[in-house]
Amino acid sequence: MSQSRLAARPHRLAFAIAALLPFGPVLAQDAAPPATTPQASTLDAVQVTAQRKVENIQDVPVSISSVSGEKLDVLGSGGNDVRFLSARVPSLNIESSYGRAFPRFYIRGLGNTDFDLNASQPVSLIYDEVVQESPLLKGFPVFDLERIEVLRGPQGTLFGRNTPAGVVKFESAKPTRELDGYAQLSYGTDDMYNFEGAIGGPLSERWSARVSALYQRKEDWVTNTYEPGPDRGAEGYDETAARVQFLYEGDAFEALFNLHKRHLNGTARLFRANIIQKGTNNFVPGFDKDKVSTDGVNFSELDTWGGSARLRWDLGDYNLYSITGYETAESLNRGDIDGGYGAVFLPVSGPGVIPFASESADGLPDHKQITQEFRIESDYQGAFNWQAGLFFYKEDITIDSFNYDSLSNGNPQAGHAIQTQKNDAWAVFASGEYQATDKLKLRGGVRYTQDEKDFSASVLEGAPFGAPVGGPYTVNTDKDNVSWDLSAVYAANDDINLFARVATGFRAPSVQGRLLFANAAAPNGGVSTADSETVISYEAGVKADLWDKRARLGFTVFRYDVEDQQIIAVGGGANIATLLNADKTRGQGFELDLEAYVIDNLLVTLGSSYNDTEIKDADLGVAPCGGGCTVTDPIVDGFARINGNSLPQAPEWVHNLTARYSIPMGEGNELYFYTDWAYRSEVNFFLYESVEFTGKSSLEGGLRIGYGWNYGDYEVALFGRNITDQTRIVGGIDFNNLTGFINEPRSVGAEFTMKF
Repeated sequence: MSQSRLAARPHRLAFAIAALLPFGPVLAQDAAPPATTPQASTLDAVQVTAQRKVENIQDVPVSISSVSGEKLDVLGSGGNDVRFLSARVPSLNIESSYGRAFPRFYIRGLGNTDFDLNASQPVSLIYDEVVQESPLLKGFPVFDLERIEVLRGPQGTLFGRNTPAGVVKFESAKPTRELDGYAQLSYGTDDMYNFEGAIGGPLSERWSARVSALYQRKEDWVTNTYEPGPDRGAEGYDETAARVQFLYEGDAFEALFNLHKRHLNGTARLFRANIIQKGTNNFVPGFDKDKVSTDGVNFSELDTWGGSARLRWDLGDYNLYSITGYETAESLNRGDIDGGYGAVFLPVSGPGVIPFASESADGLPDHKQITQEFRIESDYQGAFNWQAGLFFYKEDITIDSFNYDSLSNGNPQAGHAIQTQKNDAWAVFASGEYQATDKLKLRGGVRYTQDEKDFSASVLEGAPFGAPVGGPYTVNTDKDNVSWDLSAVYAANDDINLFARVATGFRAPSVQGRLLFANAAAPNGGVSTADSETVISYEAGVKADLWDKRARLGFTVFRYDVEDQQIIAVGGGANIATLLNADKTRGQGFELDLEAYVIDNLLVTLGSSYNDTEIKDADLGVAPCGGGCTVTDPIVDGFARINGNSLPQAPEWVHNLTARYSIPMGEGNELYFYTDWAYRSEVNFFLYESVEFTGKSSLEGGLRIGYGWNYGDYEVALFGRNITDQTRIVGGIDFNNLTGFINEPRSVGAEFTMKF
């Protein structure tokens, strides 16, 4: 962001309020001071690739937030994983019952609470133009990025695969012709070490490269007070990641090659037995977040690696692209699901009531994903331009599910099931834009998708209280779909754009085969399938540059309707996971992004969203909790009727605020203060509504004080995350007892950064 050292001109509070109103831009312009007033700090244009080409964010008819630069550094302080983005942009929530390994994304309330490694999500994650379909690929560490774009609403035409809710798009910093890089080292609470760095530059006249690396480590901050337990601590991690890129730049040909790898060795999400006070959503009296008493083994191991080749040919009036991607993952996550020790039928058990012991693990021993896209786009000088392409997708996976006997010495294996799935899909798409008048631009696109899955599951070793040996149980799905979108952007003047968009999206059928605890008498051994879902979305909004580009505003209102939404009923008394389709789901609300220099040295950003979601299916019921919670939905034939409920993990309100104030300390030096806050309203953890499994509203804040010198080449900073040390239950396990898991505690530390 460009800044001037000239004195700031004053602005009345009325200007700030007016900017949030429909006629705010007009009032702000009318009230502008004379041209002789010295220029103040201004905002640079934000470039995004939401339409598969570089554009000013203000010209794109999609509700978008872009996060880059210092904001990413601040939010990631202290070794935080990708979940730090949750509630940091409007309508975005991220949570996980796996910890750092398996983030689940929700946009406008649409997401998937399924914890199975075969789960599909309606929010697609695109990393350097390659879709990351497996949930274990979605948690790749955030480092050395140009920006993150959050595209809200269906993106079925240009991105296609599993995008009915939206897209979270990561763009790595690319090699350049200049030698540059950085090194960043921080240390903080619980012996947290965080190092990341990059170096890049030219290799020859045509070639350049960039190497990026990350190392994060944190000691266990939770102590296991159950002395016979196999683990003495939890919540620590050791993680490394690296990325190598090579860029070739010819006269009419460009190639970018990318290799990346991740290794995680830590603990799985820590489940805590009976931490919720019955009849409330409060912690039980005496709860201590630093202690737990469990008799299970807890660990999380994950290795991923992949590569991509992005090629571009300049053919004069056309550009031809080829994007080839390969991804693979291997993992094993094991945890104590009952969250305690012993059982009620034994001499000792606790804390609270432990009806029966449950310890399990899920692994991904074999995984392979291959993607290929060919795309051609026009580059005419006239009013009409277009792009079209072909997309191919292939994934092979094998999933292991294990049960263990926590009540025997050594916690031996006592159950094993396996799932395999082959997924082949292809699509053809086209999109065009037409400059109808000087002020009006029209866009539209269409995509045809065909998706086929071959699934098989077997129980190789029966669990004591689960399904016996059996199988294979097979499912085959084959679906196609046509998605489309239409939009218009109208330039009211040089600074204000009005836009409207209607778009559809599609998610292919999903299959679920967690059989160890399934009912053996259930159809097909307990394998469940959800049919494909479709969505249509309507949105309209305004994007404006205000106060001579001292402020930027984006405001969108939307409504969507989902047909046959895929949902997952998890837990219940049998601890099973069952895929279902809800007849209809409706969501509506608004999103606001505002960024402004209030005065020359004070930059403020504000994000806000409202999401009203409702399940509409009068006959749909799910198994209520098996652990004594207070269900508030009607119970019919033992099932909780969920018609009218909001979607799980879908807060109505999300607000976020950042403020950066800088004090010049001589030529090229500055002292700055940066604070950020994120609020989300209460959420349901499950499809049914209950008193205990309703997460309270959350407000977390961060603070950073830094000193930079030599025009930003060097910086030292003190930081704090979750500075109020707020403790919240953010998820639950509902089949056994009132078990939950909590958010990250407060962390503080120091950081040094050097750029070159």
